[in-house]
Amino acid sequence: MAKLPEEEHPHKAFGWAAKDSSGVLSPFHFSRRDNGVEDVTIKILYCGVCHSDLHAAKNEWGFSRYPLVPGHEIVGIVTKIGSNVKKFKVDDQVGVGVLVNSCKSCEYCDQDLENYCPKMIFTYNAQNHDGTKTYGGYSDTIVVDQHFVLRIPDSMPADGAAPLLCAGITIGKAFGLKVTVISSSSRKESEALDRLGADSFLVSSDPEKMKAAFCTMDYIIDTVSAVHALAPLLSLLKTNGKLVTLGLPEKPLELPIFPLVLGRKLVGGSDIGGVKETQEMLDFCAKHNITSDVEVIRMDQINTAMDRLAKSDVRYRFVIDVANSLSQSQL
Repeated sequence: MAKLPEEEHPHKAFGWAAKDSSGVLSPFHFSRRDNGVEDVTIKILYCGVCHSDLHAAKNEWGFSRYPLVPGHEIVGIVTKIGSNVKKFKVDDQVGVGVLVNSCKSCEYCDQDLENYCPKMIFTYNAQNHDGTKTYGGYSDTIVVDQHFVLRIPDSMPADGAAPLLCAGITIGKAFGLKVTVISSSSRKESEALDRLGADSFLVSSDPEKMKAAFCTMDYIIDTVSAVHALAPLLSLLKTNGKLVTLGLPEKPLELPIFPLVLGRKLVGGSDIGGVKETQEMLDFCAKHNITSDVEVIRMDQINTAMDRLAKSDVRYRFVIDVANSLSQSQL
């Protein structure tokens, strides 16, 4: 007989979980494994709310396994380390991203691209090597193999470090690129230009402005997680231009072939980074004083936040103050 979540492992844990495809999250008791020789135990301080969490909670991708504790943008403090752990010590500020394990021996792992390992294990909604489920960062603690723990520079605020995926504009500027923000409305124009430092702003719903921007861009990074048209974006690319998709809509997108062939344009996708790449990104952000723009919420505000996220009503990332609100949310 299968054990209850709170009985699978020896250490009690508490978080918020979706119990079915309604996506509504509620308090949830479960357990974490013992800290092994290669493990790091982390007290979670903050956890970012990714659009993937919304997709997973509602089973919009079709492979959610309930109960499901979301959260793969975790920042916390080390509370315990295994005997073989040399990279971290107790009280270090650390992070955990989308992955918590891989095979560590395939060609991708050998190239520090664990994110493409066929046996990678996601931080939540996956199966551990011991057959138990993984639960994410909407919780008080987590135990992770040291290889998949990231060092968060002390100069970075914990809440602003949690998402960092929303820092794309600023990172692009730090690399010396000319950055144009493309949005369906002008609501975020002043903020994109004045606060985030973009060079220009393009409203995709304005036919005249889209026409003026025809064939002016070398690359487009498409972060939209909802179903949307690709043809207008392809029209903005120069010959040899590239459209790289990062978002994961729940339904297939329509891809017109004519603009690809006639313009020698490419469409591709990119997953999360491997551990080495992600650490390099964090160090780069710390060096250039880059953090995410966040709206910090309490754990018991997560369902409202999810509803707002579905409506794109957030600038630019929700972050849960786990340490200061989770214990107060217990029923």
